[in-house]
Amino acid sequence: MFEKGNLHEMSFQIVITGWVFLMTMLVIFWRPKDINEAWPATVGATIILATGIVSYTDILDIFSKIGGASLTIMATIVMAVTLESFGFFHWSAAKLAKLSRGSGYRLYWYIQLLCFLMTLLFNNDGSILITTPILILLLRNLRLKIHQQIPYLLSGALIATASSAPIGVSNIVNLIALNIVEMSLWQHTALMFVPATAGLIFMSCFMFIVIKKKLPTELPKSFLDIEESFFTKKFHPLKTKAPIETTRKRTKFMLKILLFVLVIRSLLFVASYVQIPIEMVAVFGSAVLLLWRWYFLRIHPGDILKKTPWHILIFAFSMYVIIYGLHNVGLTSMLVNFCRPIVEQGLFQASLVMGVLVSILSNIFNNHPALMIGTITLTEMGLDPITLKTIYLANIIGSDMGSLLLPIGTLASLIWMHLLRKSKIKISWRDYVSVSIIVIPITTIITLTLLYVWVQLVFL
Repeated sequence: MFEKGNLHEMSFQIVITGWVFLMTMLVIFWRPKDINEAWPATVGATIILATGIVSYTDILDIFSKIGGASLTIMATIVMAVTLESFGFFHWSAAKLAKLSRGSGYRLYWYIQLLCFLMTLLFNNDGSILITTPILILLLRNLRLKIHQQIPYLLSGALIATASSAPIGVSNIVNLIALNIVEMSLWQHTALMFVPATAGLIFMSCFMFIVIKKKLPTELPKSFLDIEESFFTKKFHPLKTKAPIETTRKRTKFMLKILLFVLVIRSLLFVASYVQIPIEMVAVFGSAVLLLWRWYFLRIHPGDILKKTPWHILIFAFSMYVIIYGLHNVGLTSMLVNFCRPIVEQGLFQASLVMGVLVSILSNIFNNHPALMIGTITLTEMGLDPITLKTIYLANIIGSDMGSLLLPIGTLASLIWMHLLRKSKIKISWRDYVSVSIIVIPITTIITLTLLYVWVQLVFL
């Protein structure tokens, strides 16, 4: 009788957890009345906690796994949001227009470079929050029609999101997964930076071939000096202690800020190497930048509380609670039995198949739950360190690159779509998939192959 009761309770938990997960993902993708994705995730996590599927002990374990990663990502997003106050968006838009020198093709490559660097300096969510407004400012100022804007906006978003693969600190779910497999940030970068960056270069070149006919060969002249419009008192009356009245001084000032961000970013890897919590460095960097802004622009740091997308933190925690629930009711045990024969076929086959599997799961359920489920499954298989880390990195490629096949595959893509809707720019799924269905699968396979080759070179 006792066993029957346990079996009945277990079946109930499996049904509830599966239903909660599916309904949560459905509402996130549907977004009725433009609801924030954190709300359905929070409701789902609350149900899982209320039914006892995830215990309070599990909650403590979840906090230990996502706490440091969440602080690190939120601190870098704070730094990204702070850049807007300094006029970085307008300055960057003006520089892109100047560097392109009237060439639509040249503009494409500079946009790719900007989006790549912003993701490396901040993270994929922060990069989307920075680069999307910059591109909208620029493209509208150039008076390009919507069908001419779409290739630039889409290619920029794809490369900004995919660029979180080379270094683990550029994506919150990557950082969380690093803790699960007990891999340091510098180890991740040493194994991933070269193959992932090579994959991104291929992606940019291939994407250019795909969308080249849609790009204007010549750009119309800007009808407004974007940079000047921000820094003059008529458009932005800042009461600064030392007004930046010339273009040269503004450029010098912006480069100082970017250099500071680069130093903080580099210190994260130093901290990882000497085993200092990287979140301490990230929080310190964001605090210094906020104080710098307060001194220079007289803007109180308190305004950042409204501008920072805190819902990302709530979303990540809630999704992890739901995934932990799936783990507790036996999902990972099922996946272990399914994946073990694949892993036993050899490292290359295992990396390729697991990377593709996470890509598929990411496009169905979003890359947050897909990577978390994939990573937890790997830790349950008793793999040797090299195999575990290689397949984990293959999962990262699937989560960061392969997930871009559909616009619902990543949180960054959802944020990007939201920003476009706010700016009244309509990009249909057809517009998106017409590029992604050609570029993403091939890029993912090539990058997975490059990862295997690079790991062989490093370890042999």
